[in-house]
Amino acid sequence: MIPIAYAAISPDTSYVPPVVYAIIKHIINPLIILLFVAAFVVFIWGIFQFLSNLEDDSKRTEGKQHMFWGLVGLFVMMAVFAIMNIVIGTFNITPLPAGLVL
Repeated sequence: MIPIAYAAISPDTSYVPPVVYAIIKHIINPLIILLFVAAFVVFIWGIFQFLSNLEDDSKRTEGKQHMFWGLVGLFVMMAVFAIMNIVIGTFNITPLPAGLVL
């Protein structure tokens, strides 16, 4: 009989390399905030266009489109935020380890 060696590695799925934390902290999070702000500004600009051009139907329609796409942008960004939280919860990704400063 030939001896067989078995090696079992239990991967720690909660460990995330520090470079991933750095990417999330310095690129992803500011980008999400920037896109939230941009969508909100487009929405507010649409409201302003809609209310300031009550007599011009083409400008009102343009304002309605800005409001619509601003709301779509806000919805998409909230969905991205929710998906990120689902992924974090699913894979048990923990916050930065104590003492690790990015």
